[in-house]
Amino acid sequence: MVTQRPPGARSIDQILTAARARLVRLTPHEAYREVSGGGVLVDIRPAAQRADDGEIPGSAVIERNHLEWRLDPASSARLPWVTGYDHRIIVFCQEGYTSSLAAAALQDLGLHRATDLIGGFRAWTAAGLPAASGGAGTVTLAPGAAPA
Repeated sequence: MVTQRPPGARSIDQILTAARARLVRLTPHEAYREVSGGGVLVDIRPAAQRADDGEIPGSAVIERNHLEWRLDPASSARLPWVTGYDHRIIVFCQEGYTSSLAAAALQDLGLHRATDLIGGFRAWTAAGLPAASGGAGTVTLAPGAAPA
């Protein structure tokens, strides 16, 4: 069993720090304002978390394992509204860790305005912003996303 980190490998903390260094992350209130101006909130949490904790009305649910395929404008599996590289995509997860990695991956695809929500869904609800019960039907499910 290999117990030492292989040469060139990074810890998850290093990977997260590098991802966040590339992003202009948004507070919940900033994200709310950007959605009013055409930004798209993308919920990457699994169905069980959405069912237990709730959803942000109007968000698009694209589970993490489908994200790049659904949002890459060059992918045959992209969503119909993904027509170019200038979309303002604001990714969120439960607490704002996985979403940072996901937003950096979207930037790698050329979606240069992709970012994430600081503190994730928990911070959004703590800020008193609109939320709904899981499964309330207030979100758009991308193909492959399970309902809450």
